[in-house]
Amino acid sequence: MSHIGAFEAKTHLPQLLRRVIAGERFVITRHGSPVAELIPFRPADTDKVRAAIDDLKAFQATHSLGGLSIRDMIEEGRNR
Repeated sequence: MSHIGAFEAKTHLPQLLRRVIAGERFVITRHGSPVAELIPFRPADTDKVRAAIDDLKAFQATHSLGGLSIRDMIEEGRNR
C-alpha cells in the first residue's frame, strides 16, 4: 500500500481515484503520520450481515444473564 501526503492527495485526487478504481490502495498521511486510507468501495455483503444477526439471535436464545438486567449490572458496577 502506497503512502501519499495529504497535499499531494488533494492535488492529484482525480488520478488517485482512477488508480483506486483499478484496485490500488493508499494511506494518506499528514506530516508523516497516517490519517486515512483510500481504498476501493465494496458494497456490504447483506447475506453475511444477515447470517451474523441470525447467529447473535440464536446465541441470545440459548444464553441468559440469570435474571439480571443490563441496568442491574451497570448499577452494580457503579457501586463498586
